[in-house]
Amino acid sequence: MKFTKMQGCGNDYVYVDCTQEDLPDASALAVKLSDRHFGIGSDGLILIKKGHAADFEMEMYNADGSRSQMCGNGIRCVAKFVFDKGLTDKREFTIESMGAVKYINIVSGNPGDQVCCARVDMGKPILEAAKIPVKLDSNDKVIMHPLTIDGTEYKITCVSMGNPHAVVFIDKKPADFPVCQLGPHFETDAFFPERTNTEFAYVENRRTIWMRVWERGTGETLACGTGTCATVVAAILNGLVDAGTPITVHLVGGDLEIEWSGNENDSVYMTGPAQTVFTGVI
Repeated sequence: MKFTKMQGCGNDYVYVDCTQEDLPDASALAVKLSDRHFGIGSDGLILIKKGHAADFEMEMYNADGSRSQMCGNGIRCVAKFVFDKGLTDKREFTIESMGAVKYINIVSGNPGDQVCCARVDMGKPILEAAKIPVKLDSNDKVIMHPLTIDGTEYKITCVSMGNPHAVVFIDKKPADFPVCQLGPHFETDAFFPERTNTEFAYVENRRTIWMRVWERGTGETLACGTGTCATVVAAILNGLVDAGTPITVHLVGGDLEIEWSGNENDSVYMTGPAQTVFTGVI
């Protein structure tokens, strides 16, 4: 099997071209390939297919073999893959994942050149409790909702960007925050019926956020595109950053730029890098 290892802000996946033939038992293969000691090493596996409702489809598996609805860093890498490999010569095209269609714009790169950056229309944020989903008696927005985790109360703001996120704002840069200790408790708490991704974010100023993320099914990753979008949405909902202007989010693996108008009917836009690490056969 030919594969390509790619990363966006350090969020790395194994990519396989399945536009001509499918790959059996992808879930088990994701577990094997993701192992950083006995496999290729990655945050998961992404299959690239011909689209039904879009130009292309990405089928994403976490490192534990579970399916995931969307990956912001992953979709930029898929865009780079199909453009670099000549599967499309369009600079604007669509990619679907579990029925959700995203619109891609190649920011840099010309036909025959290597793409290094892409802008993605990530769609409208989902803010209703039942659709995120979280267990709440009402279907109101979940903004600064108290939740006790491992004996401590945290205030969470929940957003879905096609997958569920719980954003926790903290009062210092998250470099020394116990993400790996608290992440599993957030992920599996009963408040989140489909488990959750959790972002620990520090707002430095009206246009800058520092963030670390715990991803369900994988653990801490160096970046999470949907989580970064969710964090900026949560920050705008709480009046912590400015709507309608690019917000720079510093992640462990690099920076992403997110923009949202603050209108619930408007899309969130994400711009960031995509890079090929190496190719091989396994």
